[in-house]
Amino acid sequence: MDIILLIQAVIMGIVEGITEFLPISSTGYLILSADLMGFWTKEKVDLFVVVIQLGAILAVIYDYWGRLWHALTGLITGKAEGLNNPRQLGLSLIIATIPVMILGFIFADDIKTHLFNPVTVAIMLIIGGLLIFYVESRPKTIIAVEAEDVSFKTALMIGLFQCLALIPGTSRSGATIIGALWLGVSRKASAEFSFFLGIPVIIGAALLDLLKHSDVLTNSEDWLVLGVGTLVSFIVGLLLIRWLVAWVSLRDFKIFAWLRIITGVVVLIAAWVFGYQFAG
Repeated sequence: MDIILLIQAVIMGIVEGITEFLPISSTGYLILSADLMGFWTKEKVDLFVVVIQLGAILAVIYDYWGRLWHALTGLITGKAEGLNNPRQLGLSLIIATIPVMILGFIFADDIKTHLFNPVTVAIMLIIGGLLIFYVESRPKTIIAVEAEDVSFKTALMIGLFQCLALIPGTSRSGATIIGALWLGVSRKASAEFSFFLGIPVIIGAALLDLLKHSDVLTNSEDWLVLGVGTLVSFIVGLLLIRWLVAWVSLRDFKIFAWLRIITGVVVLIAAWVFGYQFAG
């Protein structure tokens, strides 16, 4: 058993748990972390980066089980306690999921082959940071206070924003939260709708990737490394979800914009000035 590899998997799990729900790109930071640590081969890292996100999204399911159950039962039966339109949230999430599912199914392998590298991540981190500053500087008119209030039209627009997150470094949470804010969804509702929207997208992507590429995991140690990373991401994600909701209810995302831009600039400097040869 390679203890160093397990320690690296724990670090990757911590990185995923911290970054999944922040607008800073969990995939981007996982790629950078793996590259800096020399973690695994590229083929295994590419699978690991996608599947480990299951841990963080399972934390969402655990923490929001009551509301998600109401959304599911409301979608099926048309009845849900305390909701005027019990099918609204469930249908909105389905509508918002369709665009990224279609594009992800068609282009996932090409994206992983050509864009899963630190320089692409750095560029998208910078672009995303600038977009956060732009959206946060605009006056906002709130059209949806709770996630259950998001209209089908707004859900489709959020789903189109989510497609940008197929490019590593963009951030799924960042694209959906900032996109929702731009469209007039409240800060709290933007964060929670983004959490819920990640459930079908991340579970679908992880299962599809496992189905297509599980052959790169050649022994029980490989599966253990993947399991450890996923478990750690679940634990860390569970600790951070409520904190983020409280944060966004009171503050803006400009601090994360600065973090994105600074990280992106540092990576580009490392690639250009110091001639650092990134893996993959």
